[in-house]
This record gives sequence, structure tokens and C-alpha cells, in this order.
Amino acid sequence: MYPVLRLLKEFATYRNAPALPITGTHVSHHICWPWDLDMWMELNNGRTLTLYDLGRLPLAKRAGLIDVLKSNKWGLTMAGATIRYRRRVNAFERIEMRSRAVCWDEKFIYIEQSMWKKNGECASHVLYRSAVTDRKGIVTPDRVLSAMSLSTISPDIPDWIAAWITADALRPWPPMQDSVVS
Repeated sequence: MYPVLRLLKEFATYRNAPALPITGTHVSHHICWPWDLDMWMELNNGRTLTLYDLGRLPLAKRAGLIDVLKSNKWGLTMAGATIRYRRRVNAFERIEMRSRAVCWDEKFIYIEQSMWKKNGECASHVLYRSAVTDRKGIVTPDRVLSAMSLSTISPDIPDWIAAWITADALRPWPPMQDSVVS
């Protein structure tokens, strides 16, 4: 089940937080609850991606994106992700989440997020390819940023993100279907 109450709590917690620049970092704190666990009693990998919403959406609010989405009747979607899991997060463990937009290209905004344990170790790190949409499809980042009264010039795309963009472009779509053997 989607953690709607937790998301509402995050919006309430940060409702008066200062605005962030488009590439600013939103820092939030979370607890791994028993219903977030997998059968190995650690934070479930799928739930990790869901919990990242709890940082990404307040980031969008603080950067001014949510208001622009509402006023233009635009949506927000994830168009891809790559994640590294490096440390287990156990029940009742507290984590710090850091969320920020890194850069953008002609179609997508690239957002990175990470979860940090109390001992300073990074538990996981995700890179998202995000898109703003309307009824016709993708709304270009230039148009979105212009609606936010911001510069449309992206920071340089880091090499590791550029490499992922290139690698992902080589991936076949739609994926090939294996023939069924009877």
C-alpha cells in the first residue's frame, strides 16, 4: 500500500520550510517501519523506491514545481531509474534522505536521491529520469523552468549521468519477447 499518510506528514512537516533553488538539496528523515521490510527483515527494495517519493515530492514543492504543475494542469512522471543498494536498513532504523535535481536535457530532469544511515554510510543511491507531462506528452524542461521564472540553462551533465543516458539509449524498446516453447 502506498504510504499516503507518511507523504502527507512530509508535506505538513516542510510546509513552512524555505524555498529551494531548482538544484537545491532537500533533506528529510525517515524510519524503516516493520511494514517496509522484506522476508530478510530489511528495507524491501521496491519499498525503497516508494519511500524515495517522500523526499522527491517535498523537494518539488519547495522548489516551486508543484504550484506550476497545478496551474498548468501538468503531471509528473518517472521515465527511468537506476539504483545502487549498498547497506541494509533494518526495522526501526532511522535514515536521512537527500534529494536534489542535478541537471536536465531537452526532455528530462535528472534527480538523485540517497539514504544515509546514522553511522554516515550511504545505504542506497538512485538516479531518476523525470518528466513533466500534459495531454500531448512530455513538456520540455525549458518550458517548465520558464513557467517557474527560472533560467532554462542546465548545469553541466555529470559524466556518470551522461554515461547512463547513453547506455539506456542502447537498450531495446520495446523489449524483445522470447518465443514460447511448448
